[in-house]
Formats: sequence, structure tokens, C-alpha cells
Amino acid sequence: MPKQLLLTKLLNHLFAAPVTALLHALHVQPTYPQAPITNAFAMELLVFVFLLAYFLVVRAGLSVEKPGAAQHLAEMTHSFVSEQGESIIGHGHERFTSYLTALFLFILLSNLMGLVPGLESPTANAVVPLGFALVTFLYYHYHGIRANGPAYIKQFLGPVWWLSWLLFPIEVISHCARVLSLTVRLYANMFAGDLVTLAFFSLVPVGIPLVFLGLHLGVAVVQAYVFFLLAAIYLSLAVAHDH
Repeated sequence: MPKQLLLTKLLNHLFAAPVTALLHALHVQPTYPQAPITNAFAMELLVFVFLLAYFLVVRAGLSVEKPGAAQHLAEMTHSFVSEQGESIIGHGHERFTSYLTALFLFILLSNLMGLVPGLESPTANAVVPLGFALVTFLYYHYHGIRANGPAYIKQFLGPVWWLSWLLFPIEVISHCARVLSLTVRLYANMFAGDLVTLAFFSLVPVGIPLVFLGLHLGVAVVQAYVFFLLAAIYLSLAVAHDH
């Protein structure tokens, strides 16, 4: 039985039976039927609930004359994502703002969870970054097809028609490699950050580990931004009309 966080234990205590039954219905055999909910899933659920509550607070308190702190933060986030989207994607970037905002905030909060005592970063589990990467992969291909129709295939054929037979498999492999790149970059950095912080707190409880907490904070923010930035770049390439 793997070590469970307090929230994970609570969720397994309340929902282990129905979750296990659902997995069996989907022909999935959990490793631990008595505890099918993992720490990573519990942390993702916590991030989801936090973000949902935040957006509800922002929506309930919207005001033109007296905006609150939550609204100011939401406006700053929206402005940041919109500016980045406009500079990278260009015309029509507005349709992607909601996805990019949700992606950035979810990854950022997931990365920062490791700084909270009793919690851990779900992005330090390879499955979680893989999920973000696959969703982004499907999302930008969907919008690429939506924007270009059948002409989207030209992106995989290259500028020289008589080399298309060679370039097509290379481009397909390249696009699939993006999933691996996004996953490994985020997972490796967050796993290493959590491991280093834990190691130094075990050796020296006070003082020096604070430096690594600051480093972990910086890595968490940078990696969330890098993932967001690459997602925006892939979207801009997919929806461009000059393939």
C-alpha cells in the first residue's frame, strides 16, 4: 500500500467502493482496490475545487466601480494570457484564451502544491503531465482541422511535393514527440524539485531548505509558463493558414 496523504485517505474512505466498481465496469483493475484513489488524483481534485471556488467568487463579486482583490487578480491573469495569445497566435486568439488560462492556472497551482505541508505536487507524477500534454495535443489538432479543413494535412507534407512521402512520417513523429517533450519537461523538473526540497528538509530542518523552497517556487512558475507558452505556439502553428 503506497503512502497516502490525509485527503487521499479521506477520499478512499468515502469513495473507494464506488470508484473501484466504476473501474471494474471499465475493465480496469486497480492495483489497490481498497484504495483506488491516488495522491495525484486527490491533489488534482483539490486544485479543481480551489479553481472552481475562485472563479465563482470572481463571478459573484464582479463590479465595475469597486472590484475586489479576486477580480483584480482575475483581470491581471486574463490580461497576461490575452497579451501572450495575441503576440503568439495573432488574429483570433480570443477563442483560445479560456483554455490557455485554465491550463496555465491548473498547472501553476499543481506545481505549487508541493510547497504546502501535507500536500504534494501532482505534476511530480508522470501521469498528470502526460494528461496535460495529450489534451493539448488533441486540442491544437482539433482547432488546426477546424481552421484549415482538409488543407491542414499540408502542414505534414512540407513545401516540396515530391518529398512529401518522406516528410509526412517525420512530421507525424515530430508531433507525437511534442507529447513526450511536454510531459518529461514538466514531470522531471517538478519531481526533482520535490525530491531536493524533501532531502534538504530531512537533513537540515531549518535555514538552508528555505533557499530550496524559493528555488522550487521559481521552478513551479517557470514550468507552468513554459508549458503554457509551448501550447500557445503549437496552437499558432496549427491554425495558421499559410502551411
